Amino acid sequence: DQLNMARHSMISDLDYTKTQLTVFVIILLLAVDSINPVKIFLHVFPSVKPWHVASVSLVLMIYVFISEFKALLYFSMKVFFNSIASIFFRSVEVVGRYNVPRHGPVIFVGNHANQFVDAIMMVCTCEFKISYLIAEKSWNRRVVGDMAWALGAVPVKRAQDYSSKGSGKITMKKSEMADNDGSAEGGAITVTGYSTAFMKELKIGDKVRPPGTATAMKVIKIENDTLLNVEAVGTESMDLPEEPLPFDILQRIDQKVVYGKVLETLAAKGAIGIFPEGGSHDRTDILPLKVGVALIAYSALEKDGISVPIVPVGLNYFQRNRFRGRAVVEYGEPVYIDPSTLSAYQGGGLEKRRVCNELLQKIEDAMKSVLVTAPDYESLQLIYTARRLWQRKELLVSEKQDLSRRFAEGYKQLLLQVNGKPPKEWSDLNDRIVAYQHELTELGIRDYQVPGLDSEKSEIKSVDDLDGDTFLREMRLPYQIFHVLFLMFMAAIPSVFLNLPVGLVARIYAEKRRKKALANSKVKIKAEDVLMTEKILICIVLVPTLWVVYALLLKFFTNLDGPAIALLFFCMPLFSYMSIMWAEAGMVEFKDLGPYVMRLFPSARRRIAVLPKTRKKLSSDVRAFIKKHGPSLGELYYSDDVDWKELQSKARRASRNDLKEE
Repeated sequence: DQLNMARHSMISDLDYTKTQLTVFVIILLLAVDSINPVKIFLHVFPSVKPWHVASVSLVLMIYVFISEFKALLYFSMKVFFNSIASIFFRSVEVVGRYNVPRHGPVIFVGNHANQFVDAIMMVCTCEFKISYLIAEKSWNRRVVGDMAWALGAVPVKRAQDYSSKGSGKITMKKSEMADNDGSAEGGAITVTGYSTAFMKELKIGDKVRPPGTATAMKVIKIENDTLLNVEAVGTESMDLPEEPLPFDILQRIDQKVVYGKVLETLAAKGAIGIFPEGGSHDRTDILPLKVGVALIAYSALEKDGISVPIVPVGLNYFQRNRFRGRAVVEYGEPVYIDPSTLSAYQGGGLEKRRVCNELLQKIEDAMKSVLVTAPDYESLQLIYTARRLWQRKELLVSEKQDLSRRFAEGYKQLLLQVNGKPPKEWSDLNDRIVAYQHELTELGIRDYQVPGLDSEKSEIKSVDDLDGDTFLREMRLPYQIFHVLFLMFMAAIPSVFLNLPVGLVARIYAEKRRKKALANSKVKIKAEDVLMTEKILICIVLVPTLWVVYALLLKFFTNLDGPAIALLFFCMPLFSYMSIMWAEAGMVEFKDLGPYVMRLFPSARRRIAVLPKTRKKLSSDVRAFIKKHGPSLGELYYSDDVDWKELQSKARRASRNDLKEE
């Protein structure tokens, strides 16, 4: 893996070097007339005028621009998105890029944890020109739809975006009915209606969705207006409504046109980007995958004989809804269709559904192999804290991802071993870690700062005792204070005029959109996944608008001439970006001053004094706990190189067996 990463880095560095050399050579040729090829040509052929050469060059430029318009537009959007990512994220780190095939066709499948930001991350970190499948509802939005068009996205009409309320109420009950044509697998669900009109409102292939869930069940048989049968697929862990409840109707949508465009792209060795969960959400695990990606992959194999590699993309966000957060984009090993299953797919019925579900399970396992998932947000925070307590040295981002996944999967496996009822030893350690987290939050201190809190200050009795290291240590606090003040001063003026107005409006607008998204969603918890996207969208509109307003104010209310106003206008992006960098550097320094500031308060001083000892004891206990229970986790504990896809597959089978036993 490290050799592949080094090779990729070397190629990238070589391309960059080539570009630099090309630019310098062009500048040299233009600067020296004696080696300028155009000047030499005009000298040899005096009948040719400069405007002749310029005219031919202009025509060729226009031709190239028109013929390569889509590629140039995509490249421009990629540059734009990279600038967006550098502004809104402190860092975007990439893991596993060597897993991406060097040539198409390719299908990229990513988790959908941050709405449109997910697509931006994939565009910025992948060398392929990716054509995304985007919901028609989003395609019709201004700005979002415009950018999607520029990227060559394909709009998809989703049933959930056009759902309607059904008449009356329904109850559901498991049945063992199986359709003669093989359309039902593993039994079916009998739906009984009260004051319903099934014959009028529904048809075979439509879906019924109970309230409070995102799971919709396909109608396979309609008996009469008050009785029908739906598929039981995906309802294994679902509580069926036994009391009459209202329901939604999702009409069947023909996606032949969409599939046709996608297959054309793949046949041309292009790349398709899909978020198979179907919609963005803010959960700590992935949602059940939609079957579309499996149908596309099998259709490509059936039509063009192409076994398209399906590359999982793990989009891991840290403080995803906050400005200057951090992201880790991890590319996993591709998933391939077994060609021997094509005949089963072509046979239709139960066999087609079986092989599609098996492929979906492989894709789900692959996606989880590049993510850190947990039952809930509190568990995820506990996992990250335990990993930091166990960790003794700084790790590479790939090593952090691997270690965090080990902790997350180990946590879930241990829960299964104790049937979700951890023993007192585990509960006590859990409570102590949570209490430690809360203490850090209340004191405004980060975990990485705690080990340095118990460093003893040396007593300086005379000038002779003041060596270089001691002097630098004693001068650190005054230097940090001065540095914070300097950075805040440098960032203050441009931030107040260029960033603050837009930031305040963006925060209010994003919060309004969050509430609306939460009200309309069946799967979101707090709808925090929409916040960053909405902030970016409003900033794309308001930031240049604000620059134009300032330029007009300078034009009509100052004595500055046109060139001066133009210079200030084109410098505004630079001033805005530099103020962000200065403000962030100042905030980092200010956070480092947190322990010093809190020590000014007697009560906080006493609490801070015991933190290093608390952390040291917790770290020791976490390691002892892992040493005691780790061997029961098998390769997760012993293996240096875990096959994450296989591990996820085993965990899924174990979870299903537990459900069957219950």
